Amino acid sequence: RVTSATVMKTFCGRANPATGALDWVEESEEYDYHQEIARSCYADMLHDHDRNEKYYQGIRAAVSRVKARGEKVIVLDIGTGTGLLSMMAVTAGADYCYAVEVFKPMADAAFRIVKKNGFSDKIKIINKHSTEVTVGLDGDMQTRANVLVTELFDTELIGEGALPSYEHAHLNLVQAGCEAVPHRATVYAQLVESEQLWSWAQLQPMEVDGRKLLPPPAVSHCAGAHSVCDIQLSQVPPHHFTPLGPLCTMFSVDFSKPVSSAPQSHSSSFPAQSSGRAQVVLSWWDIDMDPSGSIVCSMAPSWTYPDPQSAPWRDHWMQSVYFLPVERRVAEGEELSLTTTSIEAPPCRPCCVCQAHLVWTRTRFGELNDRQRTQSYVRALRSVIKPDSVCVGVSDGSLLPIFAHMLGAKKVFSLENSGMLKQVIEQVLNANSMRGVQILGIRPDQLSSTDLAGEQISVLIGEPYFSTSLLPWHSLYFWYCRTALARLLTPNATILPCSATLCMVAVEFQDLWRIRAPCGTCEGFDVGPMDEMVQQSLDFRESHEAEPQPLWEYPCRALTQPRAVMTFDFLQCVPEQPIRCQGSLPFTRRGRCHGVALWMEYQLNDDIKVSMGLTRPVSEEGACEWSLHRKQGVYFFRSPWESSGDGRASVSYSFTFEPSIGDIKMDFTVASQ
Repeated sequence: RVTSATVMKTFCGRANPATGALDWVEESEEYDYHQEIARSCYADMLHDHDRNEKYYQGIRAAVSRVKARGEKVIVLDIGTGTGLLSMMAVTAGADYCYAVEVFKPMADAAFRIVKKNGFSDKIKIINKHSTEVTVGLDGDMQTRANVLVTELFDTELIGEGALPSYEHAHLNLVQAGCEAVPHRATVYAQLVESEQLWSWAQLQPMEVDGRKLLPPPAVSHCAGAHSVCDIQLSQVPPHHFTPLGPLCTMFSVDFSKPVSSAPQSHSSSFPAQSSGRAQVVLSWWDIDMDPSGSIVCSMAPSWTYPDPQSAPWRDHWMQSVYFLPVERRVAEGEELSLTTTSIEAPPCRPCCVCQAHLVWTRTRFGELNDRQRTQSYVRALRSVIKPDSVCVGVSDGSLLPIFAHMLGAKKVFSLENSGMLKQVIEQVLNANSMRGVQILGIRPDQLSSTDLAGEQISVLIGEPYFSTSLLPWHSLYFWYCRTALARLLTPNATILPCSATLCMVAVEFQDLWRIRAPCGTCEGFDVGPMDEMVQQSLDFRESHEAEPQPLWEYPCRALTQPRAVMTFDFLQCVPEQPIRCQGSLPFTRRGRCHGVALWMEYQLNDDIKVSMGLTRPVSEEGACEWSLHRKQGVYFFRSPWESSGDGRASVSYSFTFEPSIGDIKMDFTVASQ
């Protein structure tokens, strides 16, 4: 941070679509927490009625048990957020609540919410980390609590430092024998074989014109990234994986008793249910709100429910996917075991040593392993590669230059600005004994005729993919690369892809709308101050921009026809003047429009197009199928629009491509004719 007597600034990393680099931009001191609030899951959590209801039931039961012992009910609420759980406790009969919240903007909102609901005399907001809270006459708490209420969990249950917080609370903040809500948590895991999920973990062999391209041994034998892959597992259909064992109970934690944060291992043994390849472990957890286990809040995916439609949706807690270090063949009946540790303790945790798992995301692995996609690029390359072709590839960690070499190009160069990506691609070349691709660790604007051994570029290729891109149109950096290389192109050079098109469709989300929708009243409590806080942060910048979302995880219905709204001609250099377009898109289906989905499509040649959004036509009912590999852009409307589907209402749009910054500014309005 840079400070002076009157101003405080912060430097923030931001992708620059015009340069492909991560720029450090000076922002006001408010930027950090506005970003935190705007992109938080507070609204999603408050819209999670199943979670709220189960917590309320558990709190009422705990308060009743303490009152039955003839004691005053003193509640400690760690991670209070809006103060919702503390207000539930007071309403249930608690005598006093200490509500701890470390994030100051949230603590301020909780203070206003508690006051607005008339609980200021019974709830004290403490803006500290729970491990800094003191007890005593001059302390934050006058006395230790006998009811402990917490919401410290993440997708892995204890990944947010829950165990140290519980350990400290039992030692310093609550009475022995306290009642905890939730009372218990249990973690489950299941070993499966899944071609779709495993494609996110390892580079697989691929075929190019009858020749095999093999992954480097260092990559194939690498344990991979140690971080969890959290996804909406409900959107991975059961036919996309084969269970090799039962759902195992890995471990349980009783939060009403002293908790240890020391490393612990837990194992579960079982005979293999069927033969197959052990590749992936699926995991989720549930919490018992009371000692009897009669109030359960489960994170299980929807396909475990007798009626999948009855499964509660939530995005603040999802399911976990873990990849085995290497796949292993197992035989039916073979005795197997799964082991988990409560913290990331070496030497058991996976650790990438090949570098590929450090520079390629899981979805990028999936994209590289997509056979249909590979075939599209190979067919397009085959149509332009000639024996005298001089090819240059511009994309991060791309295999296209290798494909061009395998298809017979005379010379192939690949520009890799990242040293680690350069080493990964060199590993692929060495594993396949290829010497015909030269990897240059320079930017396009630095490339000279000398680097090309005096040659001119006859074929410029890109996917395009750049690791700094967040939104779909950030990959237009390829256009800037093409412009920088114009001086080195032959007069009739082939550019692949030859153009890009920005597409849009107005949609009704099944559930994703909850992350941006105001809450108003939650379980009978007015949480309006939180809505105001979130909207203020969105107005700071975010509500005027689209945000990246992997829409394959979030079902939606198209309420309009998809439309191509802007096309960018890569055969020409980037223009100096802005490109603008505007129009309107009529609603053709009945529904509730929450916003607009945006994506890019690339025209590789006259015949072949690849989509980074919709992968097949929208169904008659409006069902959409999205690419698994790229995030799409979502522009949320401030309030939803009810569409009658008769074409009388439409979404009006305005797009401006600003060449100076490489970004697209957009605006949408919905109106009836």
